[in-house]
Amino acid sequence: MSTTTVTPLTTQDAEALVRAAREAAEAAGATVSVTVLDAGGHLLAFRRDDRAVLISGETSTRKAYTALQLDAPTADLVDAVQPGAPFHTLPTALDRPLLFIAGGIPVHRDGRLIGAIGVGGGTPEQDHGFALTAVKTLA
Repeated sequence: MSTTTVTPLTTQDAEALVRAAREAAEAAGATVSVTVLDAGGHLLAFRRDDRAVLISGETSTRKAYTALQLDAPTADLVDAVQPGAPFHTLPTALDRPLLFIAGGIPVHRDGRLIGAIGVGGGTPEQDHGFALTAVKTLA
């Protein structure tokens, strides 16, 4: 029996994700907070921009948890949480509520989920783009 080992998301990876998301945001003239979690939901890196809305730090964390729990970009889940939709009353296993707006992206390596990034502070579309740009830098 053979086992495939996948390198987990490291602190160095997490810092690179934060840096890439921040640089993308700054290039767009936005101020954002960024949260990176490992596959177990542990905080690996966090950056809150003092010019961003205070709640942006909590928002980025909720987006990362949502992307991690459901292994899907939060932008893809918006329609699923409308009243009557499949995830409208989905209970959560973590102590944080899910936040189904764009800006959370799961991070994969060799086809396996190794963590997630959440970006908050810009528009949902901007946050999604900043997170996606950051994840692409790890590839």
